Amino acid sequence: MKKITALLFLFSVAVSAQSTGYWQQHADYTMDIDMDVKTFQYKGKQKLVYTNNSPDELNNVYYHLYFNAFQPNSQMDIRSRNIQDPDGRVRDRISKLTPEEIGYIKVKSLKQDGKEVSFKTVGTILEVKLNSPIKPGKKTTFEMVFDAQVPKQIRRSGRDNKEGVALSMSQWYPKMAEYDFEGWHTPPYIGREFHGVWGNFDVKLHIDKTYVVGGTGYVQNPQEVGHGYENKNKKLKKQRGDKLTWHFKAPNVHDFTWAADPEYNHDVLTMDNGIDLHFFYKKNMEEKFLKNWKDLQPKTAELMKFFSERIGQYPYKQYSVIQGGDGGMEYAMCTLITGQRSFGSLFGVTNHELAHTWFQFLLATNESKHPWMDEGFTSYISAKAGNEILKRGLSNPHTGSYGGYNYVVKNGLEETLSTHADRYHTNTGYGVASYSKGAIFLSQLEYIIGAENVEKGLKKYFKDFGFKHPTPNDVKRSMEKVSGIHLDWYLNEWTQTTHTIDYGVKEVKGKTITLERVGQMPMPMDVEVTYEDGTKEMFNIPLRMMRGQKKTNATVIDDWTFAHPSYTFTASKNVKSVQIDPSGLMADINSENNKLDVISQKEEIKE
Repeated sequence: MKKITALLFLFSVAVSAQSTGYWQQHADYTMDIDMDVKTFQYKGKQKLVYTNNSPDELNNVYYHLYFNAFQPNSQMDIRSRNIQDPDGRVRDRISKLTPEEIGYIKVKSLKQDGKEVSFKTVGTILEVKLNSPIKPGKKTTFEMVFDAQVPKQIRRSGRDNKEGVALSMSQWYPKMAEYDFEGWHTPPYIGREFHGVWGNFDVKLHIDKTYVVGGTGYVQNPQEVGHGYENKNKKLKKQRGDKLTWHFKAPNVHDFTWAADPEYNHDVLTMDNGIDLHFFYKKNMEEKFLKNWKDLQPKTAELMKFFSERIGQYPYKQYSVIQGGDGGMEYAMCTLITGQRSFGSLFGVTNHELAHTWFQFLLATNESKHPWMDEGFTSYISAKAGNEILKRGLSNPHTGSYGGYNYVVKNGLEETLSTHADRYHTNTGYGVASYSKGAIFLSQLEYIIGAENVEKGLKKYFKDFGFKHPTPNDVKRSMEKVSGIHLDWYLNEWTQTTHTIDYGVKEVKGKTITLERVGQMPMPMDVEVTYEDGTKEMFNIPLRMMRGQKKTNATVIDDWTFAHPSYTFTASKNVKSVQIDPSGLMADINSENNKLDVISQKEEIKE
């Protein structure tokens, strides 16, 4: 426990002692929430102490009011009804919600340092004009009173999901928008990802005493709430009235989520390092599903250990896996997942969402602008975790990502990774770009700089940018520093263009081999040559822009420039066949020209 607390302290020091020029805002929330489980309405009081660590004087602030998206004619509703491949969980359902079923957050009053300020609700954004500007390095305190209603289950948040979970409470409170070196980030909520301000949360929730609550943060009053939180050696305090008050504190997070249901089982597994894993799931499910949730628990501990070793130590004292939501979605110190699944599916969704703890939660990228750094990196590391923990024995656990990428390229659906998450023309294009092409960014880096350097690079990335808001350039620089290889060309080509990789074996004559670059994107080459005597030799051709090459046992020969469309080299013996990239880690869109057999070539010449 002491080691974990010390790690949290070190991270907080790192944030306050960052390199020259970097800064990030800070927000401390204190909230008191009174929940009516019959009407799905709640009343809230919020105190927010906001610290302006920027060099700028702020005359306005902005809050996200996410629940306002769950109303007919909202931007989420219109977008879902007009996109050519709508999410099946939404489609036109928002347009049909009644006043009792919609979601909303209505701000009743707002004060800055005790004085009323003017504000206006514009869709899912609250625009606030400050009475007094917040000067650089100064704090200000906002006090808000608000009413809200939980929407009928649609997307992530909501009530009474398809598995009967009463309350899935994510994106449920007025949340301060992020202000960083790029300015304010106030995109309307239409169902994509998030960006938030690091800070501390102190939340009191008053709710029907039959409900069990799980989520972000540590319960401060375990002997009052019970339900598996209490110390078994101490007696529970007597409950009074129809409601219980649940008191949570969460240090150094950028979101707060909870879920509640009167039929939750609550199991706790304590890992060898002292971290408590909490599991909340419906006790009235079929026996096969209940068994899956039991079997999931030791595997979750293995996943936590895997990610901590491969990226960086999980810095909190607990993590919760909670049945709720409408699929799987990651949050601070917890995830909401649907729970009536086969074991493989339940493990898979937990694997992915737990991996998100590192990619976007601890390494808090702007998911709206760079979802590939969130979903893609998570897909990459969770594929490795599943392959190892379930002993699948796959030489390349990322083949699904390559298949998805090839699909959008061949069907004209690809858009650049620099596209804002809300602006993709299709959900398919967004999904493959963010999950598949984002994962390939790292798996293909194994081909370019070596798997060992990618693993070292991820650890450095976490060490340098944990508890911060890293950008694409930051992960690139982490990889450059561990490998010594220049990667600006790679970041540009893979994330800011739709240039494709296509290399081919053009010709073989005796010992002479000619390769050609057909696609626009340049790459280094690993080429396997099989000689007529049956022996093999691997050649590595660096890309000149790399200014170096990965550690390899291959024969390293002269580099290849981008401008030259072909490259010729001479092998040591007569050649039988040539194969480009036998590892399959290079995302070449046309594998048919990657191998040339000399006998086949001679037959083609005769014809």
